[in-house]
Amino acid sequence: MTEVAGESTLDPATVAVGDTGPTVEVGDLTRKDFVRYAGASGDFNPVHYDEPFAREAGYPSVFAQGMFTAGVASRFVVDWVGVETLASFSTRFAAQVWPGDSLTVEGSVAAVDRTADGTTVELEFAVRSDREDAVLTGTAAAFYPSTDRERPMD
Repeated sequence: MTEVAGESTLDPATVAVGDTGPTVEVGDLTRKDFVRYAGASGDFNPVHYDEPFAREAGYPSVFAQGMFTAGVASRFVVDWVGVETLASFSTRFAAQVWPGDSLTVEGSVAAVDRTADGTTVELEFAVRSDREDAVLTGTAAAFYPSTDRERPMD
């Protein structure tokens, strides 16, 4: 994975419904990725790294934490709208992510609302595995304050 700059690449002055964001791809996931995420998040449920435990629990293999996949989605959103403008982020888990999966996140602008205070941009996105399943869907909103407003003096 590459570093996330956290600065917006979306131009609030020209953004339009239907515009698409930068595709994010994360490939060939391994159990090690899930273990690393467990260490970072504190989610040490053994179904994410212990193959015999996962099989005994009725799963065909270990699988990624749902928030691992949400983290991949958040990279898409932050790469597009930046950190400072992010107003909301919501996801819905649809399917599990397995070792060997490659993920692609794509999305588009669902709505643009321009007011005197600024521009609100609403996004819709989906994370898909190379099996073409939508493993996660979501929405996000970003707010870009108007640059035309008079700013208070410090």
